Amino acid sequence: MAATIRCDVAIAGAGLAGSLLALALAARHPALDVRLIDSDHRIGGDHVWSFFGSDIADADRWLLTPLIGHAWRDYDVAFPAHRRTIAATYYSIESTRLDQVVRQALPERALLLDRKVLATSTTAVVFADGDRIEAKGVIDARGAGDVSELDLGWQKFVGRLLRVPGGHDVARPMVMDATVSQIDGYRFLYCLPFDAERVFVEDTYYSESPTLNVRSVARRIDAYAAQRDWQGVEDAGHQERGVLPVAMGGDFETYWTSGGARVAKVGMRAGLFHPTTGYSLPDAVRSATAIAAQTDFSGLGLHGLTHDLARTSWDGRNFYRLLDRMLFRAAEPEERYRVLERFYRLDPRLIGRFYAGHSTMSDKARVLVGKPPVPIGRAIRALAGGGRA
Repeated sequence: MAATIRCDVAIAGAGLAGSLLALALAARHPALDVRLIDSDHRIGGDHVWSFFGSDIADADRWLLTPLIGHAWRDYDVAFPAHRRTIAATYYSIESTRLDQVVRQALPERALLLDRKVLATSTTAVVFADGDRIEAKGVIDARGAGDVSELDLGWQKFVGRLLRVPGGHDVARPMVMDATVSQIDGYRFLYCLPFDAERVFVEDTYYSESPTLNVRSVARRIDAYAAQRDWQGVEDAGHQERGVLPVAMGGDFETYWTSGGARVAKVGMRAGLFHPTTGYSLPDAVRSATAIAAQTDFSGLGLHGLTHDLARTSWDGRNFYRLLDRMLFRAAEPEERYRVLERFYRLDPRLIGRFYAGHSTMSDKARVLVGKPPVPIGRAIRALAGGGRA
């Protein structure tokens, strides 16, 4: 016989955005009856998330501090004609730590894992087995809505944690090593030294296609390790893959509705991601703390709040979508690295504001000024060819 579970707030999706929201609500409203739901048995899946210190407002750092597993004072970038160490803090979170912290913060009854969600509404969640949740408010955090409503390129990646007996030569995060061959669009390697022997290596592409050949890319990570002369390399038990949207335009309201017309949303489902990087962690923190600062947890109240957050974010990021059009539509795939090579010669503070999605008018002018590293005619056409709002 189907069961009905009643609560104050139901969060569908225990990925990064849903989990951070659950943690924020537990911290700010401990009496609130929250349920965190996911089809997986793990919270956060199997991921490594990284962010710059400047991505997160000082007032919001409390939410991430218990989750951080690795921290560095600076990071490197490398291009064929430019290498640089940038003095800016960089952090990483592993999903195993997120899982642990969420389980400690929430009562056992709050976690509804291994439960497939069939549908959500403003105040209800229906499970595939016929059970349902009746809540004062529902927030959907299950991933992207109908991406066909957006004009997209793709950032796709395969990451592997490697163990190098005797040690590797990565002193600090290599956020972008674009000295590698340019295959399937703009390609770079990303390396995080977790300790003296363990290094997380990710092979990433900016590509027109979302198709990802995991085996082929994983083999290229082996080739990269050999190129760096790492001896006796072993897999250290973690591999992940992903395909992130890079937004050039689209119809925000239609996209929002595709994920549930009157349902509150966070994360990718809300369109809360950086248009150029595809990363959603800074937005996940902002939305979690903003929701936790409220007292109205009704379905319609949560919908209005999250819609306004996402709409404001979308409207304020046209500059990044403009740059994405130049990257994908003005630059030849094998020459796209020049756009990033030029960008990484700029002031580190400007770079930090760019990743945080807080570029100033002066920043935007500085990024665009001068001769673009792409054919000027194609650059003009790409910059003029806006997307739907």
